[in-house]
Amino acid sequence: MQKKSSRTVLESGRVKFVRLDKIRPNPSQPRRVFDPTGLQELADSIRQYGILQPLTVRRMPGGLELVAGERRLRAAKLAGLREVPCIFVTVDEIESGMLALVENLQRRDLDYIEEAEGLARLMRLYGLSQEQAAMKVGKSQSAVANKLRLLKHPPQVLEALRKGGFSERHARALLRLPVELRLEALEVMGAKAMTVAQAEQYIESLLHPATPAVHKPKYVLRDVRIFLNSLDKNVEIIRSAGIPCDLGREETEQEIVLTIRLPKSRPGKSA
Repeated sequence: MQKKSSRTVLESGRVKFVRLDKIRPNPSQPRRVFDPTGLQELADSIRQYGILQPLTVRRMPGGLELVAGERRLRAAKLAGLREVPCIFVTVDEIESGMLALVENLQRRDLDYIEEAEGLARLMRLYGLSQEQAAMKVGKSQSAVANKLRLLKHPPQVLEALRKGGFSERHARALLRLPVELRLEALEVMGAKAMTVAQAEQYIESLLHPATPAVHKPKYVLRDVRIFLNSLDKNVEIIRSAGIPCDLGREETEQEIVLTIRLPKSRPGKSA
């Protein structure tokens, strides 16, 4: 019996080959950033081995729309393919977006910001709670909550986090700062290539700057006594010269107040 080609076997089942120019991108694709180096590596692999996992598409008026497989579609174009293997599914627009998100989440193809945005979109489109979204993507509710918290960063901070290559833990630590301080803090963290632990310490220092210690003057009692003894001796010298001299002393917990009274002229002489 003559052996069928792999293409014939595929076309006789659920998988069909489709021309690339017939496939439109998925408008609900959660992935926004595609690493050029990674795409080129995938394109090289496709040239050598072909596409091992078919793309998923749905029928639309005037053509086909991609449901899942954006990265493979782009790499196939780079590889110079004219057609790709596809599986046809019957889904509506919302289900198409959900399938694209779930596939990316399960394959870990998204960065943590894209994942947070995709989860938020999934919840918004379907009206899902965090618990329901967690079940859809196979994550815990707390993991979903932590992802969604990242979206409290304004867009410019999210972009800086992505461009700076900061980890998700960096991003979570940064949430402690007021919004107006975050971009400047990221610049410092990036310039110093801070680890998560270093970033957390730096953020703590911004939130609670150390107050300079107030140095109170330290008086050594022995030195004060030496001074007082010297003063007493000088008062006695003045008195021995026939000049009335009165030394008053008042002492509190904080200080010693000394008062010396001398006449402006010698006794018996007019001023």
